[in-house]
Amino acid sequence: MRVVRPFLHMVNAQAGALFYWVPVMLGVGIGTYFALPVEPPLWLYAVMAVAALSLLLLRRRIDPIFVPPVMVLVLVLAGLCLAGLRSHSVAGPVLGWRYYGPVEGRIVKIDRSQSDAVRLTLDQVVLERVSATKTPTRVRVSLHGEQGNFTPQIGMRVAMSAHLSPPGGPVEPNGFDFQRLAWFIKLGAVGYTRSPALAMEPADQGAIGLWVSGVREVMSRYVQEALPDGQGAFATAILTGDRAAIPQDVLDDLRASNLAHLLAISGLHMGMLTGFVFAGLRFGLAMIPYVALRYPIKKIAAGAALITGAGYLALSGGAVATERAYVMVAVMFVAILLNRRAITLRAVAIAAVIVLLLRPEALIGAGFQMSFAATVALVAVFGSVSRMPSRRFPKWMGPVVGVVMSSFIAGMATAPFSAIHFNQIAQYGLLANVISVPVMGILVMPMAVLAVLLAPFGLDFIAFWAMGWGISWILWVADWVSGMSGSVTLIATPHPIVLPLFSLGALMLALWRGKGRWTGACIAMVAVIIWMASSRPDVLIADSGGLVGVMTPEGRALSRAKGDGFVAEVWLENDGDGATQEIAAERGFTGPSHARAFSIGAKAAVILRNKKGGAMFADACVRYDLVIYAPSAKDQPDPSSGKCEWINIETLRETGTIAFYVDGSDIIRINARDAAGRRLWNR
Repeated sequence: MRVVRPFLHMVNAQAGALFYWVPVMLGVGIGTYFALPVEPPLWLYAVMAVAALSLLLLRRRIDPIFVPPVMVLVLVLAGLCLAGLRSHSVAGPVLGWRYYGPVEGRIVKIDRSQSDAVRLTLDQVVLERVSATKTPTRVRVSLHGEQGNFTPQIGMRVAMSAHLSPPGGPVEPNGFDFQRLAWFIKLGAVGYTRSPALAMEPADQGAIGLWVSGVREVMSRYVQEALPDGQGAFATAILTGDRAAIPQDVLDDLRASNLAHLLAISGLHMGMLTGFVFAGLRFGLAMIPYVALRYPIKKIAAGAALITGAGYLALSGGAVATERAYVMVAVMFVAILLNRRAITLRAVAIAAVIVLLLRPEALIGAGFQMSFAATVALVAVFGSVSRMPSRRFPKWMGPVVGVVMSSFIAGMATAPFSAIHFNQIAQYGLLANVISVPVMGILVMPMAVLAVLLAPFGLDFIAFWAMGWGISWILWVADWVSGMSGSVTLIATPHPIVLPLFSLGALMLALWRGKGRWTGACIAMVAVIIWMASSRPDVLIADSGGLVGVMTPEGRALSRAKGDGFVAEVWLENDGDGATQEIAAERGFTGPSHARAFSIGAKAAVILRNKKGGAMFADACVRYDLVIYAPSAKDQPDPSSGKCEWINIETLRETGTIAFYVDGSDIIRINARDAAGRRLWNR
């Protein structure tokens, strides 16, 4: 106990700063839930809930010095229960087999796939010869081939012949889990059609949600007609959340220059929009002495900004990032209504708690992590700067220094998360943001508000003209910066422990008071060391059996130049390798296309494809230590005809992608299914 008490005294010395740790401890519980290898039984949630409530009631009867650690345990248990209950509450049927046949449903979302095909998300789904209890709540279908005069609209009921399959799991152990994402958005099947879709019933705009979606569609078309080409597509993305019209090369430029965040309707846009409404209305009311002297114009402006933000949230489609952004600005404006300071770490903590209560799964998403990392860093740093005794620069330089500091702080805070999630760092992102974000805030977003106000009078073209000029500047900056030599540094995916460890260290630095905060720097440094020491799998075998990737001195070699393109792209990105699949296929492998040979440490291996490769199984089993054969199930050779180690389609369907790590003479095998665990979303 004597050893523990000094630490407890240090915790209690935090006094008013302890509330900052409420969302952190909730997050620990939520993160623990998602890291579990098996789904907890329902009775265990009841036990944890009772334990948490009991500790909460007993906190008044224990020594005050022990209250903080007790509350930590309560919050962690609460986070665990919250995440588990949310996972069960969104449960829905998931297609358990490959389906081909008629698909009918109502369009609730229209976007584009990675291959730039129009993609429809349907609800009220009907599948032929599939009972209602086994039919997914939602399915997503990409439209390939000629679609004739078919023009999809939100609310329209459509029918088509489509290929559907269950949402796919990670393409490598500990990789991004699309199955988990699909579970929380109630997406039970994904697929495509190559035949024209048919409109069965016109769009029904009776429900408020569909009515708002209809307004979004009309507004998107109107904006794209008002602004030319890329300007209209950019404006549509920031106003309605519709990115479908943005060309792929423009997206690539924005990502390479670290300006892609300008497309996502998140904290930046919501803050700029509501901030402009708040400041503009407050200034306008202050110009009327009768109103300014008799009414609380600051609160009136805050209320109007709050309502405007809610409208923007609805108009933009209510995406998770926009919902999170609205919660953050809502907390700020409610603080103004309650005569509290609007921008504090306490306000950020309240916003984080609300977001986690509404959507605990948001914690493991890049958007949540980067958004709150930037916000916490900005509030903490500018709070410290404001307490400095004197300024070191002239007053007229304040706005310039503020923009540069904001971009630098936000960029530094989000860079590690961007590197972990997206495997790249934009080297000139600070430059691009410093010369683009002010234009976004001073010109683009205010003109968007002005366009809405002028539209009833037919004068919105004035605002659109100015808005288009600002967007052109941003797109030019993105093209210029992305074209610089070495604009992007590719980063290999680190060990899974790096992200939570680095986050804990960063939070200690930002939130802890006193010298103990430097413990956070040590924790973050340990995370960086582990990151630098992280290794990628020496061999990866795709769950389709059609692609193998082998690490070589030149980078990962791939067994095929075409096929399994998405898997190949993800592997190379996670390696921090900018090569294309075609280039990677020229490395490392020997032999004909139906029998590609490679090595795993001291073991010789071969991947056999199609019937020609399958016919070589017996001979290959004599020559090689490991044989992978990928023909379809009906073409499988008899495994008993050889004495070697072998992997076939049935094996891969059970294990998912297989990774091999070579450690000296030892070869470690990890399966994607084992790494993902047995959870609700992958049963």
